[in-house]
Amino acid sequence: MVWCYFKLKDINCLSVAGVRLEKAREGLERAHGKNASRMRLLQAGRYPERALHLRLELLEGVVAYHSGQVDLSRKVLISAQEKFRLLQVSDESLSLVMSMGFKELDAKRALRMSNQDVSSAVDFLVEQKEKRDQQREDDTRREREIMEQRTYGVTPLKKAVDLERLNELVSTGFEKELADEALRRNENDSEKALLALTNPEANSTIQEQLASRKRKRQRRAVDASVEALVGMGFERSLVNEALQAGGTMEEVVRLLLSGQALNPTNGVTQSEAISTASADNNGQTDAASDIANSLTLMLENQNGQDGGSRHASEPGGSSSASERDSEMENELAEELAQQDALSDYDLEVTKEGEAIGEYLALLDLAQ
Repeated sequence: MVWCYFKLKDINCLSVAGVRLEKAREGLERAHGKNASRMRLLQAGRYPERALHLRLELLEGVVAYHSGQVDLSRKVLISAQEKFRLLQVSDESLSLVMSMGFKELDAKRALRMSNQDVSSAVDFLVEQKEKRDQQREDDTRREREIMEQRTYGVTPLKKAVDLERLNELVSTGFEKELADEALRRNENDSEKALLALTNPEANSTIQEQLASRKRKRQRRAVDASVEALVGMGFERSLVNEALQAGGTMEEVVRLLLSGQALNPTNGVTQSEAISTASADNNGQTDAASDIANSLTLMLENQNGQDGGSRHASEPGGSSSASERDSEMENELAEELAQQDALSDYDLEVTKEGEAIGEYLALLDLAQ
């Protein structure tokens, strides 16, 4: 705000500017520590905040000058001038760091933070690259964990299954699906889950319920496939026969296209479909593959909209109505992760340097 006053040359806001600058210095001291000791410790002795303090001291010097505090103004401006000198990056040093494969902005920042020490600047840039790479690995691993966690549904109290505790149970020899269900039922209580798994009667009950759920999921999948194929123009009875025959979705579609149903792609009769299949088996295979792929994609999308988790439609499972907007959360998290924590310190200080020189000249004339 005070920088805006300065750029607008608004002397009327002088008293307000002084108060704002005091608050700004107090805020920086709370954030960076006294004499920036906390910042120095966190940044391994480097000086990312120097440009920010330069601007603060320039403005403090300007306010002091216009308030008649000549000595204070000179003292603060000389300190700002020294910071400005330390922020000047030589073309030779910049070219040397850039020749190692670093971008100009990154190289300049590193040199400014490292008192123009090329070796220290390169070390900083290498450290930053390693941190970014590690962060990407951590983000990828966490994303995989979240995707895996979604498949296990939630507890009756809508809590996600604890993957660490799940893996502990699996490591003792229990099947993952069985351990997941035991944890889910017992609100992630490892001891209760272990008791249930080692109790023959409780274990048998869990397995029976898992088998029942599996049959229900299979029935839902078959019903969805039937409706999708009927919607494409195949006769329901023939669809049921083809699905009962088993095989992949592509094999089911190929069986239907072989002449036992209407061709859904062009509405030809059954006899025409047989003739076409006999005359051009490769074309039939391609058509079956395309239809099977489209059908699989449609069913996957439908499954995702219905909840995605294998417990989505069961008591204690997640539902699309109660789930958070995970896609939006992921986008926000990605944006935050891509933010450069040091970008706020990348101030271009050419104007500040000119202003420091002008006010020091005015102070010299006032002597």
